[in-house]
Amino acid sequence: MEFKIDREILLENLNYISRGLPSKSPMPILTGIKIEVTDTDLYMTSSNTDISVETFVNDSSLLITKPGKTVVPGRFFIDIIRKINSKQVSLSLVEDKILTIRADRGEYKLHIMDPLDYPNIDFVSLNNPLILPSEKFRNLIRQTVFATASSEKKPILTGVHFHLQDQVLTAVATDSFRLSQTKLEIDEYAPFDITVPNKSLDELSKVLDGYNENVFLYFSVNKLLVKFKNVLFQTRLLDGNYPDTSKLIPSEFPIVVKFYKDELLEAVERVSLLSPRDKERDREITYSIIKLSIDKNRSVHISTTNATIGDAFEELIPTDTSIASPLVIGFSSRYLIEALRSFDSTEVSLNFSEGVRPFVVKGEKDYYLTQLILPVRMD
Repeated sequence: MEFKIDREILLENLNYISRGLPSKSPMPILTGIKIEVTDTDLYMTSSNTDISVETFVNDSSLLITKPGKTVVPGRFFIDIIRKINSKQVSLSLVEDKILTIRADRGEYKLHIMDPLDYPNIDFVSLNNPLILPSEKFRNLIRQTVFATASSEKKPILTGVHFHLQDQVLTAVATDSFRLSQTKLEIDEYAPFDITVPNKSLDELSKVLDGYNENVFLYFSVNKLLVKFKNVLFQTRLLDGNYPDTSKLIPSEFPIVVKFYKDELLEAVERVSLLSPRDKERDREITYSIIKLSIDKNRSVHISTTNATIGDAFEELIPTDTSIASPLVIGFSSRYLIEALRSFDSTEVSLNFSEGVRPFVVKGEKDYYLTQLILPVRMD
């Protein structure tokens, strides 16, 4: 195997490939990048069993002298290509044991692994894609993935559930203490239900950052393949039935308070600086608790009391209020902060039911986005 290629082109593709590399693996071969060169093209593959990535390169700067394939130590190879400064790099195999990388006056040699030991990656067939604008697909991820569970106690909750019915794609995430739901109207496509791991979506969001054309989604029984540019990004799907969350969102809200989003967000961030960190036995998350109160005069306050540090109190000025009765409610400030950040709207509303029931955050421009937060008792 021997070829030359523009360093920037190689590095761009390696940045995609890096998303499939494991930090550590019981299979040492998976810490490597599989490189295969045909007479005309360059293929690179990485996989950590959950995520697999393949790039196809057919650039004018690619000059192939000899086809072949190998597996190179992934992190070291990427670091070398990232650090060298030459415009073009040359790669060649020496006796099928060493990969030599030449760049200007520098030369680097890496011990390679046997490509026959690299597992065969079964990518989903590229038939019948669901085509989505990348910006809208990224928004589906951005507005939901933060609400997935971090604990593996309920593995199905560590993913975002995507449900397509009647030409509406619904994305839902919950960790049992909050819920994020958004929807997207699409063209005609067959119904489906899948749950995608949060870590896969985090990586997918990163590789799609800055890409503004369509993405192509392909499905199998247990895999999702996303194709864009010259990249195939495949993830496993989570097994099991996602819980029915359709009845969790209250239908009536006797108390509705509207705010400018940024003003509310900044106030909550300030008050939460002094909020006590509470860790309950059945929760593997640490969250900051604050209190919101609305009196009979429709004055709105948020506050917190920390016995070891001090207290915080702020009065808020809502843009509009609809209040049936006074309210005092406690909740995780982190949950509200993350929920508010998911909105593109400049104005949001907090919608409360009576009693200790979940409240809902909505935005005036984010018609399909709903954020639900479970309160905590303030006894």
